[in-house]
Amino acid sequence: MESARTALSFGAEGIGLARSEHMFFSTERMVALRRMILSEDEDARSRALAGLVDYQTGDYSALFSAMKGLPVTVRLFDPPLHEFLPRTDEEIEETAASLGVAVRALRLRLERIAEINPMLGHRGVRLAITYPEILQMQMQAMLAGARAASETQNEPVIVEMMVPFVSTATEVSWVRERAMAIVENAGLSRSERVRFSFGTMIELPRACLRTGDIAHMVDFISFGTNDLTQTTFGISRDDAPAFLAAYQRKGVYERDPFVSLDVKGVGELIQIAIQRGRAANPKLKIGICGEHAGDPASLQYFSGLGVDYVSCSPYRVPVARLTLAQSSG
Repeated sequence: MESARTALSFGAEGIGLARSEHMFFSTERMVALRRMILSEDEDARSRALAGLVDYQTGDYSALFSAMKGLPVTVRLFDPPLHEFLPRTDEEIEETAASLGVAVRALRLRLERIAEINPMLGHRGVRLAITYPEILQMQMQAMLAGARAASETQNEPVIVEMMVPFVSTATEVSWVRERAMAIVENAGLSRSERVRFSFGTMIELPRACLRTGDIAHMVDFISFGTNDLTQTTFGISRDDAPAFLAAYQRKGVYERDPFVSLDVKGVGELIQIAIQRGRAANPKLKIGICGEHAGDPASLQYFSGLGVDYVSCSPYRVPVARLTLAQSSG
């Protein structure tokens, strides 16, 4: 919430990336989320689901109210599944007790779902498809928060739901069908008080190449340039400092691609995606998300692509506004 107010004070015109997983950093909420993920009993999952919706509704209502009619793009859970699971002995014992199972049985379950390379594994849209309860929980909380905010302000609540880490049009179609059914059941599909739109992040090379297939199913797309750079180069951003400095020193790379966009590779993929996306859906709204959205050199490049908005961290908003104003001038 503090970040939203900071961004507004710097002239932001909405929130381009609200990370929904940040709502689960408290111990109480994380325990409930783990109960939902790890329960093999449907009734236990349903009880955990109801509690999680209640927890988040107030958060969403406060966020939408703070933005007073400006668009808020809520990204569904993106971190890998393992980041939500208990790790320490204390956390495992606490979770086992809340589930009513033996510690040994829980450890075996955790071993079955452990991942070797989680950043390329069970995350983003894959979580929504394999655990539809998570999608349902997030949608219900988001819509309940939007309804609550709409009752306390004159401005409409503009909610943009964004699905991360997609690589195929069928993933987008699967989530869209279920998300729109939840919107319809909530009675908000024809509401003027809450305006809902559906979109996806384009952050994998295959998604860039198939944006034409995806575009007719979404209202907007947002390029996640951090992950798109990682997956295009095959470089982990967390591990890159070990060798990127040497690469730059020896002239192998002119600059760090995680700081300033690689125009010839990542940039060309973005251009291809924009061309194919707009050809399939001329009304497609296009955004840029990531650290590059606060880099002046990258912003100058983006300004020539005809994107509709860029989303960056709050303290980079003034730099982004100045750079884009100079580029358009």
